[in-house]
Amino acid sequence: MAMLPREGAALAERVLQGDRRAVARAITLVESRDPEGRALMAALYPRTGRAAVVGVTGPPGSGKSTLVDRLIEHHRKAGRTVGVIAVDPSSPFTGGALLGDRVRMEKRATDPDVFIRSMATRGHLGGLSRAAADAARILDASGKDVVLVETVGVGQAEVDVVRLAETVLVVAVPGMGDEIQNIKAGLMEIGDVFVVNKADREGADRTVAELQAWLEHSAAGWSPPVVRTVAATGQGVEELAGEIGKHREWLLAHGGMEAKRRQQAEAELLDAAGEAAVRAARASPRYQKAVEAVARREADPYTALGEL
Repeated sequence: MAMLPREGAALAERVLQGDRRAVARAITLVESRDPEGRALMAALYPRTGRAAVVGVTGPPGSGKSTLVDRLIEHHRKAGRTVGVIAVDPSSPFTGGALLGDRVRMEKRATDPDVFIRSMATRGHLGGLSRAAADAARILDASGKDVVLVETVGVGQAEVDVVRLAETVLVVAVPGMGDEIQNIKAGLMEIGDVFVVNKADREGADRTVAELQAWLEHSAAGWSPPVVRTVAATGQGVEELAGEIGKHREWLLAHGGMEAKRRQQAEAELLDAAGEAAVRAARASPRYQKAVEAVARREADPYTALGEL
């Protein structure tokens, strides 16, 4: 285990034992970017990689939260433990999570084998808070069999979900005009399983047909299925869970899991490098002078950056 103060080492051990309060504390540390959180993740990281991590994304109003709730129900009936990271838009005043997914999944809160945490995006354009990946790993290290990550559904920038999910569900819903345009090309390209939710509505057949037609031209390899669901009643959820399982099996059988984790590692390292560069720049005594020079048009940002 990485070198940690005695208190931190005790917290890491409690996380590994599945202690709910320790898990909550650990997520708070990484969400607040506390230095102790970094040391904690260094200690926990070797004990991660076992859980099945599933991302759920799509346009607002597509019923993602209800679908996640049904997937929790499915996995619990199968005896699996579940962790959920629900990423909400940030309040412009408090920086906190606005949508309160824990409230919508209130009936799961008393289940000791389900842990749900809402996290604010804090203005991060990727649709995921910077700490979401670490939070998912904490749930993984705590022994959860499945980790579901529901994103805010803000558009194409949401492709960041691939950084932590091995299987990405893209949720569409009929009756929203041009469904394919509503999903956005970026999300279409990262989807492993497509879901037409609220499939009892008029226009569901058209939405399914449009998705299937688009997917006919997708890259070779795994062929993303299109699954109809009515999350409000649970219709289609068993089939959806089955397709998620098939995708995981395909990744393991064809070397896709290793390739995906390598891509995720590269993206995270680049992100960490960017954060480190920003911290180093701001720590420089010349930083404010550079800002002033750019503001006065005495230097362009690129030249100022080079001098820093």
